[in-house]
Amino acid sequence: MAKPHPAADPAYAPHLPHEGAAVRILLVEDNPANALVAGLFLEQMGYEHDQAGNGREAVESYGTGQYGLILMDLQMPEMDGYEATRRIRHIEAESGKTPVPIVALTAHALSGDREACLAAGMDDYMSKPFKPDELRACLARLIAAPPPAA
Repeated sequence: MAKPHPAADPAYAPHLPHEGAAVRILLVEDNPANALVAGLFLEQMGYEHDQAGNGREAVESYGTGQYGLILMDLQMPEMDGYEATRRIRHIEAESGKTPVPIVALTAHALSGDREACLAAGMDDYMSKPFKPDELRACLARLIAAPPPAA
């Protein structure tokens, strides 16, 4: 028997960022369905987010926004997540900015993918589809002011 979604429980309360710790996340995803699902997860957890549809848009958004974390799809048109990450890391190095955590999102969980992501400058790696608890745990590891524990 399938377990009901936690939100169906009247006692369910999503984790929210600590008061005063507004963390904005850049969600980089070219698949509209995946972007919708990930965006809903983020909203349920209380995080504000912007979306970019490819790596080029991600680099542009990074240059104009203040983000506490970037969720980066790997395979996208125009510029993939690896190249976008390398460019963001270059901008950070040139400007002396503190590196923003970047999490790779991929539907391909092949041997060596995690290492390739880390080599490109990413901080973590999540396979799609992921569950809300997996995303919550990842964000808690990488954001300076993570949501409180349940």
